[in-house]
Amino acid sequence: MDLQSVRRFVPVVSIALGTMMISSCGNRGGGLPQNNEFPVATVATSNADMNSSYPAVIKGKQDVEIRPKVSGFITRLCVEEGAAVRAGQVLVTIDNVQYKAVLNQAEAALASAKSALATAELTYKNKQELHSQNIIGDYDLQTAENNLATAKAGLAQAQAAVTSARDNLSYCNVTSPANGVIGTMPYRVGSLVSASIVTPLTTVSNIEQMYVYFSMTEKQLLDMTREKGKNITAAFPAVMLQLADGSMYEHPGKVSMVSGVIDQATGSVSVRADFSNPDHLLKSGGTGSVIVSNDAENVIVIPQSATTEVQNKIFVYLVGKDNKVKYTEIKVNPQNDGTTYVVTEGLAVGDRYVTTGLTKLADGMEITPVSEAQYQKNIEEAQKLGAIQGDYKKMKEAFSKK
Repeated sequence: MDLQSVRRFVPVVSIALGTMMISSCGNRGGGLPQNNEFPVATVATSNADMNSSYPAVIKGKQDVEIRPKVSGFITRLCVEEGAAVRAGQVLVTIDNVQYKAVLNQAEAALASAKSALATAELTYKNKQELHSQNIIGDYDLQTAENNLATAKAGLAQAQAAVTSARDNLSYCNVTSPANGVIGTMPYRVGSLVSASIVTPLTTVSNIEQMYVYFSMTEKQLLDMTREKGKNITAAFPAVMLQLADGSMYEHPGKVSMVSGVIDQATGSVSVRADFSNPDHLLKSGGTGSVIVSNDAENVIVIPQSATTEVQNKIFVYLVGKDNKVKYTEIKVNPQNDGTTYVVTEGLAVGDRYVTTGLTKLADGMEITPVSEAQYQKNIEEAQKLGAIQGDYKKMKEAFSKK
């Protein structure tokens, strides 16, 4: 566009822009929103599905740390990490040479004890016959009886030593105490291990059923149980599990345990939900979030953005028949989804309340109620007008530079 065209165009734009501004100022239903125009909604009832999310830790039904009962060098690892094992299956073998030698010694000592007992029994019988013929006195008979008792005790001691040696030899084969899945195995062949090692040989986790632990505050638990009017575990509906990647676990869970002790440091209560794990998707030690739903029918639901919170109290601006607002306290269900509230007190069906722009309001202020749609339309028209004004300013600056 040449300079001559620009000079002719600017006055035309100025006249059009001025006409639009005058028109918008004269029309309270469009253009720039008036200072006292606020969107107002009417209270109605609806159904609400209020979900609460709690961070959770996933554990196997049975997580058993595997530790050796005897000391020695590992000679063989019989399973791989992550493998499924059954109860009694050998996991690790430990060098058993010394334990075999101890067992042989114990068995030899047992054989000797049996021979000593047999000799003592024979001697005692012989002494009894001699004593009955008055050939020997009571002292000799009592001595033979004492030797027999000593031989019996020696036999019992030798039998116990054999049992202990046999058990220690069997402990060289470290077995799984339950069905499950093997965890990590930090020790390798040649490692020296003992019953006192800090890190276990491995962990066997029974993951057919998973225990998911989460915490609730004392107030949340009381609110839920008081509202349901049942025992604590029955107050919970079926719960869902959100995994670490944000996906929802397909099998619902059931709360089966609520701790009877409140943690004094955190003021929270430990809760356990049980989940079946047929596909072994859940792993012991994993994390996620337990979703507790709280369905309600024919309740008053309002957006949290339409409220203000002061000292743990929640307020809304009610609109009276004279279009004056009143700062009103309401009571809400403590269980919420983070975006809406279920109102229990303070609002009734048919009441009107301001939904946006609460910071510009004051108690007793008179407003011009508009619908949400009209309010958004006014904002959009104001933005368009602002864009036109910006373009005009740029054109005027460009013209002044010519």
